[in-house]
This record gives sequence, structure tokens and C-alpha cells, in this order.
Amino acid sequence: QVQLVESGGGLVQAGGSLRLSCAASGRTFNSYTMAWFRQAPGKEREFVAAITWGGRTTNYADSVKGRFTISRDGAKNTMALQMNSLKPEDTAVYYCAADTSPPNIRRVGAYDYWGQGTQVTVSS
Repeated sequence: QVQLVESGGGLVQAGGSLRLSCAASGRTFNSYTMAWFRQAPGKEREFVAAITWGGRTTNYADSVKGRFTISRDGAKNTMALQMNSLKPEDTAVYYCAADTSPPNIRRVGAYDYWGQGTQVTVSS
């Protein structure tokens, strides 16, 4: 059974940093593309960042480019999102997702596996 579990969310002041982690279990995810999405209250879930197998290629939403960094550790089956210079508009539930070959890495529907989410709240 495939399972993704996020951790590391919390409350932080604007300008601060948080590091989210996603632990994968059930199979080896080295050949999977993994991604972070987020969903703010009353809004649709949106793409944040993605990383391909082996960590060779990364992709970021324009809203987080230069502030967030996605990484993965294949040996540990984990993925991380380092979030710096956080803004109140980054407040959302953050989800990790995985799929073997998503045709569009920015599309919610392209991923088969999802975690339960972790809340990130940025105060002004």
C-alpha cells in the first residue's frame, strides 16, 4: 500500500522559514515524479513545485520561485520543501503527491498518490 505522509507545517511570521517533509512508503519512489501542491481556504489546489526521478529536474510555480527549494533523498524515500521568505499568501494546506510519469507535472489530476496534507500558516 502506497503512503505519503507530510510533516513540518506550522505557524511562522512573514519573512520566516519552514521546511516540509514527505515520507513515502509502500514502494520505491526513485522512478516517480514527486510534487508539492497547496490549497488555501476557498481556493482550488494549486501547483507549488515538482522534482523528477533522480532529482535531475525541478519546476516551480512563479509565485514561489526563488523562495522555495524542492529536493529529494532517494535512499530515504523522502522529499522536502524548504520555504524561505514566507508571505501571508503562502498560507495553505500543503500536500505532497507522486506519480510515475505525470503528463503535466503542474496538474492536480496527473498524480495518483497524495498525502493527507500539513497546515502552513504565515502571519503578517
